[in-house]
Amino acid sequence: MVTEVEYLENFREPLICEGLRNNRPETTDYLKKYINGFLEIVVPDKRICSGHSSPFEYLWHSFNCDFSNDKGRNSDCIVWANRCGGKTQIAAIATLLDCIFKPDCQTRILAGSQDQAGRMYQYLMDYLRMGFDNFLLEPPRKTGCCFANGSTVEVLTQSQTSVRGQHIQKLRCDEVELFKPEIFNAAKFATQSKYNIIAGLEVISTMHRPYGLMQQIVADAEKNNTPVFKWCIWETIEKCQGRNCSQCPLWTDCAGRAKKAEGFLKIDDCITQMQRSSRAGWESEMLCLKPNLENAVFDQFKPGIHVKAVEYDPNLPLYRSFDFGFVNPFVCLWIQVDKNGIIRVIDEYIRTKTTIEAHAAEIKSRDKGNVITSFCDPSGAALNSSGTSIVRQMRDMGINLRYRASAIADGIELIRRAICDGTGKSRLIISPKCPGLIKAMDCYHYPDKPQEKELPVKDGTHDHPIDALRYFFINYETTSKTGHRVF
Repeated sequence: MVTEVEYLENFREPLICEGLRNNRPETTDYLKKYINGFLEIVVPDKRICSGHSSPFEYLWHSFNCDFSNDKGRNSDCIVWANRCGGKTQIAAIATLLDCIFKPDCQTRILAGSQDQAGRMYQYLMDYLRMGFDNFLLEPPRKTGCCFANGSTVEVLTQSQTSVRGQHIQKLRCDEVELFKPEIFNAAKFATQSKYNIIAGLEVISTMHRPYGLMQQIVADAEKNNTPVFKWCIWETIEKCQGRNCSQCPLWTDCAGRAKKAEGFLKIDDCITQMQRSSRAGWESEMLCLKPNLENAVFDQFKPGIHVKAVEYDPNLPLYRSFDFGFVNPFVCLWIQVDKNGIIRVIDEYIRTKTTIEAHAAEIKSRDKGNVITSFCDPSGAALNSSGTSIVRQMRDMGINLRYRASAIADGIELIRRAICDGTGKSRLIISPKCPGLIKAMDCYHYPDKPQEKELPVKDGTHDHPIDALRYFFINYETTSKTGHRVF
């Protein structure tokens, strides 16, 4: 048995060092020396930001989970990291280590695009050429390779057939933010523990979109007891030495962090990237603070400002606002407006694949008090094949509806004005009891590619709560001693 001191000392002697390729690193120091000695890579191992991990912590977790005495129920993990933060390269190192030191380990690489998957596999091929090609059973193929100990690696395509046919121990999903949700859902069933190797699904990505797939995965991590390894530019930037902080463009975000760093990103490259990107893109892609809101319709919506506990006030009029749907959501919002003109969304009802009769019964049972009137989509008055309409059906069940035709852009502008007017004041409060509307306020977005008509994306989910809110703003009128006021 080679002691730790002997192991580390032997890396100073090239001939002796070469004999250690087959020796599994059993401690973090062993692993660092192994990677540095054979791959000539130093994986950053220093936490800089509060609540973050170092890239090396992910690598150690991924490698050691199958050898730990305290084995968990699976080896799943999530990596949320910055662009150029080494996540794909480190995942390739983890793949190499799995194949060498875990006989019969079946690893698959699935990425948001074929190019991205090929990038991780290419890193693996580069590492094999650094003296590890003798571990292979046969020459590597374009999309996969086999090792003499029975381990294999294969690059999967983004298809149901490719993913559903797998029963492997390790699945590495790179840039999962770009995955189709149905593909990721199928991937969840691909891993299976065998040969003393624990099943592991690794999710690796930046976080681009508000309430996109990656944000949902991270939000569910605590509930699922899945570790999240998060790092940003400060865990991966090179150590700052000899620079004048007061003249550095990074100073506002850095505040001296780079002086403690031990990463590999060149400071000058980071400055260039910051200067040619938007602030939203920089915060999302490099600082990992929040998803990119550049295409968000309501980019001024801030949950810390606009989401507050607000209850039904019997002294204020009560309104409902509807958006109709069957496969897509049927939405009802309960709204009050106080004497200062603050719009208070106090409750929501969102349901799919339910009859109008069932909707009406549930809504009437949840009414807090006397409803002054209800607003809806004008299309609800159109006659259907049975010669009636949703508006008429609702009225027959005691829910009277008002509607007025309007342009989508007009309603959006009214909502924006309530979120933040020209003086910086807000007139919109949404209760935490309305998670669907809150989520929609973040997710309602314009297309990634400009179109002839600049209208938000109708994704069949987030547009419906917004439409219900929009119908309220378009139709609402209140009578006061000074006359009519329209929002």
